[in-house]
Amino acid sequence: MTHRGKVVIITGSGRGIGRCIAEAFAAEGSKVVVAEKDPETGSETERLINSSGGEAFFISTDVGIPGAVTSMARLVAEKYGRIDVLINNAGVGIWKSPLDLTVEEWDAVAATNLRGTFLCAREAARWMKDTGGGCIINIASTRAFMSEPGSEAYAASKGGIVALTHALAASLAPCRIRVNCISPGWIETGDYGALREEDHKQHLSGRVGRPCDIAGACLFLAADGNEFINGENIIIDGGMTRKMIYEP
Repeated sequence: MTHRGKVVIITGSGRGIGRCIAEAFAAEGSKVVVAEKDPETGSETERLINSSGGEAFFISTDVGIPGAVTSMARLVAEKYGRIDVLINNAGVGIWKSPLDLTVEEWDAVAATNLRGTFLCAREAARWMKDTGGGCIINIASTRAFMSEPGSEAYAASKGGIVALTHALAASLAPCRIRVNCISPGWIETGDYGALREEDHKQHLSGRVGRPCDIAGACLFLAADGNEFINGENIIIDGGMTRKMIYEP
């Protein structure tokens, strides 16, 4: 998909969806930057990619801290001379009644999910604009559009990412930087075999999602020739949000 040689930053790529995205780009010949807060999982992703013949570079990064994001982007630019793709995947969630949710907990979720997405996009764009442009992909969630009780902080942060995406697309278009968003539905990152038949039946596609479903979409959006896709949010949920589900 024309990703060979590209410098790709994936935040929160120590495990789950982020690790799968990192491995997918590495398999396509990209130079992968593992921007991960947890040094153990981040180093493991780096090791797995490099031992498989790919190229990965781990940078310990807390995306909620402005200085850490600025330092990460500078290190990448100094090492490779450019930043071609940024995938804002890092995220946290707190599931708690809004009656009990503290301001500190609200701020912690917003700092990582929403502010972190903005900070990473801003710092990557500073370098992208001087090297011919680039591609930014933000990972939101279908919880930006539908909810369960106790998801206020997470839902609000992911809804903010969707809005931030089209705002950034408008602002960065003159710099030849396009910005899109992916909203995953149920993506199982644990024991897929433990899922029940009724879990799969909630989806029009007949199954729960896998991390590779999101990785494939990232490869598509970042590919050369897809520059006409800009400012969009793509829901990838196996049709779950389009299926009428009645509780018994």
